[in-house]
Amino acid sequence: MKLVTQIEIKANAETIWKALIDFENYYKWNPFITKIEGIAAPQQKLKVKIQQMHFTPTVQIYKPNQKLAWLGKLGIKGLFDGYHYFEIIPIDAHKCLFVQGENFNGLLVPFLKKKLKKETLPGFNWMNCSLKEYVE
Repeated sequence: MKLVTQIEIKANAETIWKALIDFENYYKWNPFITKIEGIAAPQQKLKVKIQQMHFTPTVQIYKPNQKLAWLGKLGIKGLFDGYHYFEIIPIDAHKCLFVQGENFNGLLVPFLKKKLKKETLPGFNWMNCSLKEYVE
């Protein structure tokens, strides 16, 4: 199952990237991912808090000003895994498309589809709008 959201932001890729990886200041603007501890670098473990849920994903992709992605799992691998990503796609020198998505896999996904669409998807949009407001 895949969830994908996007928003146009009137800021350059560097400005958006700086806010995205400044985990210490998420509390100032991010209502969805309320806390991240760790270093945004390939194969590094992060401690992430999304509302009431805590997990420790591993950074998969770190391309400055372009893409950050991590892989998280609930319990054992294959039960409920999420590949979460953020992409910054320049439209022009002062505008970008910000894409946030997640690919879910595992035995529990069919049972959680409705909840993911009802709660997680709006959370992505909420974060996207908050990021837009923060950097513009």
